[in-house]
Amino acid sequence: METIIGVRFRTAGKIYHFSPGQLTIAKGQHVIVETARGMECGRVVTGPEEIEPAPDAPPLKVIQRIANAHDLQRVEDNRKHEKEARVICKKKIREHGLPMKLVSVEYTFDLNKIIFYFTADGRIDFRDLVKDLASVFRTRIELRQIGVRDEAKMMGGIGCCGRPLCCATFLGDFEPVSIRMAKEQNLSLNPTKISGICGRLMCCLKYESDCYCGQCPKQVKKIQPPQQGGRVVTVDGEGKVISLNQQRRTATILLDNSRTVVAAWEDVIEQEVEVESAEQKAPEVKREPREERRPSKRERMGSRRPREGREHGSRSGRNGSNGNGSNGSSEQAREHSSRSRRSRRPRENRSAERQSRPHNARRPRAPREKQESGQPKEQARQDAKS
Repeated sequence: METIIGVRFRTAGKIYHFSPGQLTIAKGQHVIVETARGMECGRVVTGPEEIEPAPDAPPLKVIQRIANAHDLQRVEDNRKHEKEARVICKKKIREHGLPMKLVSVEYTFDLNKIIFYFTADGRIDFRDLVKDLASVFRTRIELRQIGVRDEAKMMGGIGCCGRPLCCATFLGDFEPVSIRMAKEQNLSLNPTKISGICGRLMCCLKYESDCYCGQCPKQVKKIQPPQQGGRVVTVDGEGKVISLNQQRRTATILLDNSRTVVAAWEDVIEQEVEVESAEQKAPEVKREPREERRPSKRERMGSRRPREGREHGSRSGRNGSNGNGSNGSSEQAREHSSRSRRSRRPRENRSAERQSRPHNARRPRAPREKQESGQPKEQARQDAKS
């Protein structure tokens, strides 16, 4: 466990954590610490706390000492010097004619650096301005450009609610604000009504949005309206919803005794209708045994015998291979190659010739006995012609 304390260097500024070391520090005291800008004087806003340090977190810087009366007087003197430096810087800006607005000036505790905060629409070339300021103050000069929200935080003011600005009083960091938050809170989407003095959306839309989006534990659950046409139970009896009024959150109900009443949604309870299962409503039907299914077309086609030509060809191939051996297979290969080289006639001519040829003039098939005897197909054709 590690002991830490929170320190702020300006009102409503960011909280930085330091290690108290061997010192006993209470909330509200001023301390002197070492920062990236040098030695600074800050105010303790959170007392000592015990936390579990992260394994990859860098070690915290240790507080140097508790501020005494001399240190506090030095801080007051720096505030006076800041007002003088502000007047000088504005004069130099007018001399150089730069389109920039000076917002604030800050001295470091050890007077090692002066920081000038300004706003501008775009990038500004202020190199000549820095040279003139350095020749006047004889110290390090830093010009830092900020946004309009930071400007309102530094200068302060009164918001449209009549109270001091939230960013200048208690908000440490700026959080993103979107127009969707205004829609969830049913606010007017007029930019002049939901924007702060900085011209951006008001910060209060963010930290009040949790109470509208359902994350607030104290928020009452929304009551769902009854369904139109459904059965409900009221104080006057049971009935049927015939109309709904969304603005007044009321329902017009027609009771079973032909009376019509108007009741709020909170006073209406939807009636649960018991629905019998379909199996109980439907009568039992005795199913007769089905007749034997007829075979499908595909099954009937599969049960047919193969064509005679295929059977003849397979038989002749088997007989030729058994009788002639390799000679029969070589003759079939040569015959197949000679057929493939032949020029085929177009499909249209063949169909026309086939239609014009008489039925009696068709070429007869080779006798089955000759094909089975192992003769080649070409010889069987010549015997058929003769």
